[in-house]
Amino acid sequence: MPSVPPSAVSGDPGDVGTVIVRTADGVATIQFSHPKGNSLPGALLRRMADAIDAVGADADARVVVLRSSGAGPFCAGASFDELRRIGDAATGKEFFMGFGRLILAMRRCPKFIVARVHGKAVGGGVGVVAASDYVIASPSAMVRLSELAVGIGPFVVGPVIQRKIGRGAFQALAVDAAGWRDAAWAERHGLFSQVAGEGDALDAAVAAVVQQLAKSSPEAMARMKETFWQGTEQWDQLLEARAAMSGALVLSDYTRTAIAAFAAR
Repeated sequence: MPSVPPSAVSGDPGDVGTVIVRTADGVATIQFSHPKGNSLPGALLRRMADAIDAVGADADARVVVLRSSGAGPFCAGASFDELRRIGDAATGKEFFMGFGRLILAMRRCPKFIVARVHGKAVGGGVGVVAASDYVIASPSAMVRLSELAVGIGPFVVGPVIQRKIGRGAFQALAVDAAGWRDAAWAERHGLFSQVAGEGDALDAAVAAVVQQLAKSSPEAMARMKETFWQGTEQWDQLLEARAAMSGALVLSDYTRTAIAAFAAR
C-alpha cells in the first residue's frame, strides 16, 4: 500500500475522527474512522463529502472504494455526543444535512463508489451503504435503522435507502427500529451487491471488482451512473426539508431522554 501524504489525513481521531485518502492504480480509497464505532459527527461528514468531491475530480482515480477502519462496526451512524449538544432547530437541521450533503456528494461523483462493509451499520451508516453504487459485505455484516427508537426517523437517509431496496423493505426496516437484518437479507433486497468472506477474503473480493472497474471506460461508467440516479434531480430540496424535520424532532423531551439513555449504555 502506498504511503499517505500528510495532506491526505484530516481530523483528530480523539475528536471528530479521520478521513484518509489513498489513490493508486486508478483506485481511490477513502477510509473514515472514529473511536466510537466509526460514528459520524458533523465535521467527519463534511470531510467525507469533501473527499468524495476531490476524488470525483481526480483524473487519476477511475473508481472509488469507501471503507471504515478496524474490525468492529462499519458505521454506528450519527454521533450521539453531537446529537445531545443540539440546542435549536437550525443547528439540528445543519447536523442532519451533513448526511444529506454526503449522499449528494456520492450521487454527483462521476465514478462508481464501491463500499466495503464489515460488521454492523446503523442509521446513517445504512444510508452511506445505500448511496454506494456497489456494495461488498462480509457474512457477519448487519444493518438496522434505529432512529425511531430515539424519537426521530430515518428521514434524510430514507430516500436513498428506499431507492435501493424498495418501499416495502425500507418501511419494514424503518418501523422495526430494534431489529437487525443480516447480510443475507441485505443482499436479497439489493442493499448489498455481493456477500464475500471475512477479513482478507473480503479485501480480495473488493480488489477483484475495483481492479476490473479501473480498466473500464470512465465515460461509460459515468454515463451508467447518471442513469442509475435518474429521478433524484430534486434531492437537494428534498433532503434539506427532511433534515429540517429531524432537526426539529431532536429537540423533543422524548428524544433527549432516549438519546441520553442510549449514550449511557
